[in-house]
Amino acid sequence: MAAGALDGLRQDLFQHVLDFRPLAPLGTDGPVIRRLPGPLRKGAVWFPHAVVGLVALIALMQGVFVANAYSPFGVATVITAFVPAGTLLATLVRPLLAFWVSVASTPLVAVVGHDQWPWSPTAFVCHLGVLIVVAARTRPRTAAWMWLVTLLIGTLVENVGGHSSAITFGMALTSAVALLVVVLVQTRREAKQEVTVQRTVTAVERDRRTLLEERTTIARELHDVVAHHMSVVAIQAEAAPYRVENPPPELEQAFVTIRENAVAALTELRRVLGVVRAEDQELPDAPQPTLAELDRLLDNVRETGLETEKTVTGAVRVLPQGVELSAYRIVQEALSNTLRHAPGAPAKVEIGYVLGGLGLRVVNGPPRGLVKPSPGAGHGVTGMRERVAMLDGEMTAGETEDGGYEVAVFLPVPVDRDRAEQEVGA
Repeated sequence: MAAGALDGLRQDLFQHVLDFRPLAPLGTDGPVIRRLPGPLRKGAVWFPHAVVGLVALIALMQGVFVANAYSPFGVATVITAFVPAGTLLATLVRPLLAFWVSVASTPLVAVVGHDQWPWSPTAFVCHLGVLIVVAARTRPRTAAWMWLVTLLIGTLVENVGGHSSAITFGMALTSAVALLVVVLVQTRREAKQEVTVQRTVTAVERDRRTLLEERTTIARELHDVVAHHMSVVAIQAEAAPYRVENPPPELEQAFVTIRENAVAALTELRRVLGVVRAEDQELPDAPQPTLAELDRLLDNVRETGLETEKTVTGAVRVLPQGVELSAYRIVQEALSNTLRHAPGAPAKVEIGYVLGGLGLRVVNGPPRGLVKPSPGAGHGVTGMRERVAMLDGEMTAGETEDGGYEVAVFLPVPVDRDRAEQEVGA
């Protein structure tokens, strides 16, 4: 406990003694200042500085008047009047240094100004002002240390000088009351600031909770609307061949494909919305698609009439799940954009496995045929960029010279040194 107390004393009264800390003006949003007229408001922000300066001026005049009675404008005037007043003014720029100067000058002022011991009226007022200003500019524990040091110095000076007076007791009582008021005001201000911070945090959390509730509502409505229509599409695709007498095999296969796509879309929709609506935010148990299922995706888009070509370079290997999923989604979105914005154009998918990551390139030609491109909202490219940014990758997307469109992506993958050495050795 003693070591902790000494460490606290060192931190509060010795660690930042020489720090230059000018007292800032008051804010204009205070409960009193903000009600004042404009010209008065500009001057009212310097009210603490004016009070300290006024008290120092009154103490200086009183000290000069007393000192001139026995040493007109001599050294005694400087010591007993100017030193305490200057120390009080110093609290506006170097508070801790001003306190120690006030404490150190107490014996000197007591010896020179031998009318009262250990504090003359001027020194009493100035030292009390120093305690109040420094306590207001620091924390409550510093106020307690200053009060103890003041009581100790006053008692020692009284005993050394052989004087017995009630000045030290008066200083101890007066400063204790003043410092208690300052500490209470500080505690109330800090508590008010903490309540304001908590209210701000609560408001942010409330907005976030409201946003999550809105997303949950949107997810529920999206599921109800899209799932209903996708279910109708699946049912109608399954029943359509029975409505046509002797349908050709190509037509039956087309309806089977439509139904499979609708069921797959429903399954994926429920899985994604399950994450959005889950209260515990746990991932679904269903496996996420990877690059191993890319051939199935290409076969699916070929059935819609999109000519696709896939090229794989490098040693095929299993990548982290996030990279596999993002790569699959990027290719899927790029091909979907080709179907919407460049109908009839062929597409080429290039996958490159390199030592430091995975390269993707999806390029399509200009639209061909009579089908007009459908307008898009631009969210597809934005979603791809978000996935790439999430993995600290790089992406470029833009039109090609022949009027087509190209998406090039690089997803970094941490290098496994042991595996890399084995591959180089092989």
